[in-house]
Amino acid sequence: MNPPVAAVVALGSNLDDPEAQVRRAFAELAALPDTWVAARSALYRTDPVGYADQPPFVNACAKLETRLAPRELLDALLGIERRHGRSRGVPNGPRTLDLDLVLYGGATLDEPGLTVPHPRAHERAFVLAPLVDAWPEAVIPGKGAAKALLGKVGTEGIERIEAGPGWRGNDGA
Repeated sequence: MNPPVAAVVALGSNLDDPEAQVRRAFAELAALPDTWVAARSALYRTDPVGYADQPPFVNACAKLETRLAPRELLDALLGIERRHGRSRGVPNGPRTLDLDLVLYGGATLDEPGLTVPHPRAHERAFVLAPLVDAWPEAVIPGKGAAKALLGKVGTEGIERIEAGPGWRGNDGA
């Protein structure tokens, strides 16, 4: 059996009770086979990026320990999105749930439909702030320490909406 790999999933929602969508998704990540939630961030309210004519988002990150291969993990994430009613219409548009595989160990992958690390994670505060909250030591291969990258992009338009530090453990709450 393969040893577990640390993987990071970014979560986002701005439709149909976004906070509840993200909280349910944390629980669904914890229920994936051969996968454990090692840490999760607080929830953050963020301004939309790209397509601005939409409600604010609720964003978060989960640090997983998984034995699933990258493609298996991505397929599982897409399945969770579908169960939440995700439809892919307007790029960067409103969505019930968006799950992005941001990091998979120190791997760098570029396959059809799967790019790791996520190609824009290093320049998006709505990914970096929750990532640093969940995993302060995270490094984005080829880009650097997530904490330093967050310092460069800043946190304008991001509001932490949960009190206290990010959560550590595997109850999916």
